Amino acid sequence: MSSSAPSRSRFKPRARLERAVSAWARSRQGEDHAPLTLQSRRIYILPTRAGLVASLLLFVMFLAGLNYQNSLALLLCFQLVGFALVTMYECHGSLNGLTISSAHVESAFAHGYGELQVGFYNAGATMRRSLRVRATDVAPKYFEVAPHSACLVSVRYLALSRGRQRIDRLQISCDAPLGLFRAWTWLHLPLEALIYPAPIRLRPLPPAVGLPQPSERERRLSGDEEWAWLRPYRDSDPLRRVAWKAYARGAPLMVAHYDAPAGAQRVLGLDTLHDLPLERALSQIADWVLECERRGESYALDLRQRAVAAGHGLAQRRHCLEALALYEA
Repeated sequence: MSSSAPSRSRFKPRARLERAVSAWARSRQGEDHAPLTLQSRRIYILPTRAGLVASLLLFVMFLAGLNYQNSLALLLCFQLVGFALVTMYECHGSLNGLTISSAHVESAFAHGYGELQVGFYNAGATMRRSLRVRATDVAPKYFEVAPHSACLVSVRYLALSRGRQRIDRLQISCDAPLGLFRAWTWLHLPLEALIYPAPIRLRPLPPAVGLPQPSERERRLSGDEEWAWLRPYRDSDPLRRVAWKAYARGAPLMVAHYDAPAGAQRVLGLDTLHDLPLERALSQIADWVLECERRGESYALDLRQRAVAAGHGLAQRRHCLEALALYEA
């Protein structure tokens, strides 16, 4: 216990400093809205570790030149200092004038990673290299923008708990051309993501309803089963399930999967999961939604407070997952 306490206290001042700097930058810059062109007043720049080491070496070179009265050493020192100042100007200019043309966040599952799309436009005549953009607590995404052109960059963000999640800020930085300086800025865009419950497989799919459920023997004799999809053949599959017509046309061995009769549907609801905690029940229903979509089946959602009519497809999947994400949120 004593070994973990210093480690936690060691990072508390840094976390407090980051929160204070973030609050100061937000109050100074205000809320951002795309399209937005970065101006010099909101771009910050500091030397990197390599830049600090180079500054120390130049200072030692300067002292040595003064001590030994070596004019060539002083000339070389001044030239290197001028070169470093030019790189600082170039690093700052890589962000100055860059336009953020668009920003869109996509939904994600809880405790995973989602994506947001950020559009950039370079109105200048020079290539902007070694640019990085990242959300909080996520590795940066490197990109570059050619002169008079635009690009779309996918940035990951960390999805937390189910519900609506605000993407507090994005950081854009650059250390070109030599990594001696690092320029950065923060973007406070109105980005809000919808976080779906993380799918968990706890129970099998509920039976289909809408038509009488015949026995397995009756289904085999009547042929009322509905063909659903093909999957690769496994050794345990019966040979009567093999799609021989597709195999004769040169396809690999595939097995036809039959599911509920035509016209039947599955109702995904909380009533059958009353013994589970709410969050785990919602996660199980999210897994059922994905499974029904994978099978191509029709399904409906019943959450007591909200219901989604039967259907299938991307729109049905989105409506059901949104209902699960916002349930009692």
